[in-house]
Amino acid sequence: MSEEVPHEGNQSPSQAPSTQSQSGSGSSSGPTSGSQPSSGSGTLSSLDTIPVTLPSVPEEPEPEPWGRLLPMAQGFRSHDCIEEQYLFGRDSKCNYILDDPDDRGSKKFRIYSKKHFRIYREDSEVFVEDYSNNGTFVDGILIGKGKKLPLVNNAVLSLSEQRNKVFVYIDLMSDDQSSLPKGLQEKYLLTRRIGTGVCGEVKLAFERSSCKKFAVKIINKRNFKSEGVSLCLCEIEILQRVDHPCLIKTEDFYQTEECFYIVLELMEGGELFHRVKSQQQLRESVAKLYFYQMLRAVQYLHSKGIIHRDLKPENVLLSSQDDICLIKVTDFNQSRILGESVLMRTLCGTPSYLAPEVFTQASTTGYGLAVDAWSLGVLLFVCLGGYPPFHESFGRQSITDQIIRGEFTMVESKWRNISDPAKDVVRKLLVVDPMKRMTIDETLQHRWLQDHVMMETAHRMMYPGGPPTAAMVRTDTHILYVILYIYTHTHTHTYIYTYIYIYIYSSKTCRPSLSTTHTQEEGSASGSEGRKRGRDGNEEDEHPAKRRPAPPPTPL
Repeated sequence: MSEEVPHEGNQSPSQAPSTQSQSGSGSSSGPTSGSQPSSGSGTLSSLDTIPVTLPSVPEEPEPEPWGRLLPMAQGFRSHDCIEEQYLFGRDSKCNYILDDPDDRGSKKFRIYSKKHFRIYREDSEVFVEDYSNNGTFVDGILIGKGKKLPLVNNAVLSLSEQRNKVFVYIDLMSDDQSSLPKGLQEKYLLTRRIGTGVCGEVKLAFERSSCKKFAVKIINKRNFKSEGVSLCLCEIEILQRVDHPCLIKTEDFYQTEECFYIVLELMEGGELFHRVKSQQQLRESVAKLYFYQMLRAVQYLHSKGIIHRDLKPENVLLSSQDDICLIKVTDFNQSRILGESVLMRTLCGTPSYLAPEVFTQASTTGYGLAVDAWSLGVLLFVCLGGYPPFHESFGRQSITDQIIRGEFTMVESKWRNISDPAKDVVRKLLVVDPMKRMTIDETLQHRWLQDHVMMETAHRMMYPGGPPTAAMVRTDTHILYVILYIYTHTHTHTYIYTYIYIYIYSSKTCRPSLSTTHTQEEGSASGSEGRKRGRDGNEEDEHPAKRRPAPPPTPL
């Protein structure tokens, strides 16, 4: 590890010389102006009279339609969609008037509303919004007044009645979806491409019933040999097994002979990479909030015997454009499920974020969970400093040699406002020897991360239905040890009962995934406190509003 030295010069980008196009002159002179100015007498000089051939102004191409409505019933006409929106109805102010041009005022058109529906485009997605009480249907599904559904290629629009098919929509900007699995077609509408990866592309999708957005990862099996297909199957297996608020959730999975289709939840805030790039450096408090969530996600993966192996800013997604937001780790296509005594021996991942042992031990003893701790150290370095710790521009060594030696520089101008505890976390994660490197659990206990306000903010986003906050979470083993200690030293059963009650309460409120055993114990231990006698002497349940709230758990 190198000392902090001001190497700002390594970080400042070189400025390319600016050039000016001669054809892009800002002159306001008329079409007869030449290279010389006009004389002050108001007469034109001989130079001014030299004819100048001006380049012809290219004609603007006619806009291409992005969609087309083809009629499916008599009396309707086709319509090309060029503008961003169109209103359909019987009203004369609509863009498309629902009326038979050969039979104006025909009674059969009175079933349509004056303003029946609207077709509009947002970015590259097309939607239809229902304005009518009589109903607008997309592929037989009623939209509902004031609601919308996405339109995709070959979607059928029915008006007023489900069977009254009026238009078929042709998307002139997208691919045909007939090759998609039937189950996927029935449940989701796939639209534009939103990303690409090692295994394939990612497309934006809408759930037909709710119009909710999802991401569909499409993996072409033909791009891989048998080992590559097994890699993708491994990713799918892992995605279906994980269940953590800071890990991307798998919603559905489909496959054909050619492709896998993995339906994932969509994160609207984009990649951490773009967030850091746009802000140059993240504020330390924001970086801490993100980093804490990353640690929790990786801690969960490691508890399942899973090594991510490709942790980088591009694989950390944000839930919104706000700084204070939930993050989720994604892209498990490089992950492996560890066996009891089998370590990974495959060199993979992004070089700048790979741990030293990946280069030095991959072909011999292999490597383990500590590689993710190193990658998280590099990630934190990038978030706080705004630049990678290992780069070709730093000295004459290659990136690989810099990583193997563990040599990085904290540029003083970038790190002067970063706290010492934050720097300490980076240094203890970027330790070459994996046995001496700080683990994920140790990192979570580091003083920089003992920020209760930050943790409560993170837990509130991670568990919006009732987070197990840091003050409430107590492990079962720890509480039982306290109970045993009290009994051994005091033999006072009153304290024992108190702590058993706290244990049951915390298990019930903070661990909803546990079995109902604790709830049953609570009912038997509380005796008749939760019930009252009825007029006939029988016990009856007390109204919930009249029950005494259980006391909050106290710190041990």
